[in-house]
Amino acid sequence: MLIRNVVSEISRLPDYRVFGRVRSVVGLLVEVAGVAGALSVGDHCRIIGRGGQSVVSEVVGFREERALVMPFGTLDGIGAGCRVEVGVAEPLIYPDASWLGRVINAFAEPVDGKGPLPKGPVGYAIRNQPPVAHSRKRVAGKIDLGVRVLNTFLTCCRGQRMGIFAGSGIGKSTVISMMARNTDAEVNVLGLIGERGREANEFIEDDLGEQGLARSIVVVATSDEPPLVRRQAAYVTMAVAEHFRDAGRDVLCLMDSVTRFAMAQREISLSAGEPPASKGYTPSVFAELPKLLERAGPGTKGQGTITGLFTVLVEGDDHNEPVADAVRGILDGHIVLDRAVAERGRYPAVNVLRSVSRTMPACNTEAENALVNRARQLLATYEDMAELIRLGAYRRGSDPLVDEAIKYYPPLDRFLAQPKAERTDLAAGYRALAEILGVEWPAR
Repeated sequence: MLIRNVVSEISRLPDYRVFGRVRSVVGLLVEVAGVAGALSVGDHCRIIGRGGQSVVSEVVGFREERALVMPFGTLDGIGAGCRVEVGVAEPLIYPDASWLGRVINAFAEPVDGKGPLPKGPVGYAIRNQPPVAHSRKRVAGKIDLGVRVLNTFLTCCRGQRMGIFAGSGIGKSTVISMMARNTDAEVNVLGLIGERGREANEFIEDDLGEQGLARSIVVVATSDEPPLVRRQAAYVTMAVAEHFRDAGRDVLCLMDSVTRFAMAQREISLSAGEPPASKGYTPSVFAELPKLLERAGPGTKGQGTITGLFTVLVEGDDHNEPVADAVRGILDGHIVLDRAVAERGRYPAVNVLRSVSRTMPACNTEAENALVNRARQLLATYEDMAELIRLGAYRRGSDPLVDEAIKYYPPLDRFLAQPKAERTDLAAGYRALAEILGVEWPAR
């Protein structure tokens, strides 16, 4: 494997090298002169600092014949006159099926101490383009996520893209780990973008566990890493998922979180001089979001699918803040985790009435849709009268629909809750819901 990797690296060495010089350093931004025509936006280069240390950087713009680059590391020891090597790092990765069960960083390097990663024969651009729209297959066929409330009330199809919207501390990571362990997808690709360093190992060892990790690839970029690294981790997550999709596999891509990706892009854009547009977010943030999210979805004929579930950390529990609003308009549905539900002690804290799966009615049978709509109606009726019921101001018999909602609400609320270690498949979820509502349901 080591020899194969060495041969692969040698075959990609350039025939010649171009060098430039650092002209100025302002904050995280470095201006490089002498490289006109040799670099374009998104290319990588290496800055050689004092003492021989180097830092890989990415081109984020140009100004008056000078390239504006930002580092993937610290700029200690970097100053005016330092040499810049162009073309020493291709923005490509070489995924392989043997990466399953491994944890990698934003450069597709192993960080789990299990030895080197073999490189596949085909390179994937980190910033890849999604398949042409008219050539993609249609979203079809349910995917079993193993989480009862999602399987029944928010059924997802293979190739669908859903957002998980929640404030901090409501259980986004827990829901993601439940899906990674319990889904029937062939491969999981998890991107932990801007994750707390303390929690990365806890998530992998405790939440994901050996069972989930065995068929997963985890990409980690912690919150203390430079914004370019955090942004690139999201791109690498999608590139790895695309490799397995192209191999005909059904992939579940889980990213936590798109908001931290947007924050990283905001830092990069502001450093490059782009003016803020909405709550400090620059226009390029809203241009990059669809480029990232559209990469998930069904492939072309003969390819597999990427079912994407992306968490969105809503600031101040405001579900209409700019990033949440933009993401909601791009994706095929949204799952809302409600702090009020979590405070009542029900997990996953999914607010069924505020959540929607846009592909769900078409992928269900008439009986399944009727069952779910009946349950939704009962939950909505109860929530409309919840305050009066809790205050004791409602008298039984005043409204038959409300009486019925009061009867069914406790078992429905228990149905929506699920312990972290429990798994419920699609068929079992519908049977359990039908039993609660007293609907005759065919045996499996």
